[in-house]
Amino acid sequence: MCYGTELTSSAILRWSQERRVEWHYIAPGKPMQNGFVESFNGRLRDECLNETLFTSLAHARFVLAAWRHDYNNVRPHSKLGGKTPAEIAGERVWGHAPRHVAIPSNINHEGARLYL
Repeated sequence: MCYGTELTSSAILRWSQERRVEWHYIAPGKPMQNGFVESFNGRLRDECLNETLFTSLAHARFVLAAWRHDYNNVRPHSKLGGKTPAEIAGERVWGHAPRHVAIPSNINHEGARLYL
């Protein structure tokens, strides 16, 4: 019988296989293979988790929600050109859809044609 992380790992692997999603592991001792997550985890740990003595689950949820709001909506990030993640998420970025699928926003969509 599997418990905890073994059960979770098995479920995730089964899900990825059923949907034909490639699964890539980070090699042991190579955290920079996923540097963005490592950086985020370090900031969360240093700025929030190590600084707070949680008194209840509700308190932990409140503190983490406040930290997440600050991280995503208030604090500028140097890797995002001094913008917040919320600002980046709200920007329209052209060129991510294949050209024949993208429809410029200045076209009246009722008569718009897709260029196939």
